[in-house]
Amino acid sequence: MKLNLQEIPRVKTITKEDFIKNYFKPQKPVVIERFIEDWPAYNKWSLEYMKEVAGDKEVPLYDDRPVDYKDGFNEPHAKMKMAEYVDLLKREPTKYRIFLWNILKEVPSLQDDFSYPDFGLKLMKSLPMLFFGGTNSHTFMHYDIDLANIFHFHFEGKKQCILFDQKQNDFLYKIPHSLIVREDIDFSNPDFEKWPALQKAKGYITNLEHGNILYMPEGYWHYMKYLTPGFSMSLRAIARNPKNFGKAVYNLFVMRHYDNLMRRMKGQKWIDWKNEQAILRTHRKNKIF
Repeated sequence: MKLNLQEIPRVKTITKEDFIKNYFKPQKPVVIERFIEDWPAYNKWSLEYMKEVAGDKEVPLYDDRPVDYKDGFNEPHAKMKMAEYVDLLKREPTKYRIFLWNILKEVPSLQDDFSYPDFGLKLMKSLPMLFFGGTNSHTFMHYDIDLANIFHFHFEGKKQCILFDQKQNDFLYKIPHSLIVREDIDFSNPDFEKWPALQKAKGYITNLEHGNILYMPEGYWHYMKYLTPGFSMSLRAIARNPKNFGKAVYNLFVMRHYDNLMRRMKGQKWIDWKNEQAILRTHRKNKIF
């Protein structure tokens, strides 16, 4: 058995009006295949180019180890010079990924290679973030703390993306007081005997290639797996739905600080309790005993 996933619709290019009407208003994902071919980044951006312009920068690296109570919020697992990291990506599969790397801050010249597309949403210009990964490295299934509308631009290689909307929360083994699901679920090949509720979840899947844009609506869960070494840039627009905006404010100003406080007070017991609750609550809601 496989997850219940439908292919994300794809268009070659799109007008602002069509995007708002067909994807933003109904909050449906879409892949736009050829929108950025006039950007300098379309021809220039590659792993080798990033090595050239940012090789001496120290970058934060993350792998797929489970959350530890001693880890701070988004604290990296290792650091490396960008040149060494690109060499590693090209040499062999690695679990190390770069996550939320602010290119404006680190290499200001890169902002000359792209523009902020007008999709009818106000993009946050201070927050273009880059993400890198090696063959078979992946992110945990998660949603972003601010429940933003995300435009994810992919460069070099191939990347698989699996998405779920917030209506699927009851089936995903969501960790309480958190933005992730159980980290031991392999979304590219899930064990339904261990995670039976996943069979009820309805989601989306696509593979991104160089120059593709994936639009992820507000609060969508996403799992990203690099099929080959590559990198992506995300641009975001704040949540427009009042309920989602409220959740974002709660996550940023209450949930995150509460979780950090409990980690400090209870240590690993807090993490273990949350992991256990993810199973108990999901199975209770789905009457799985």
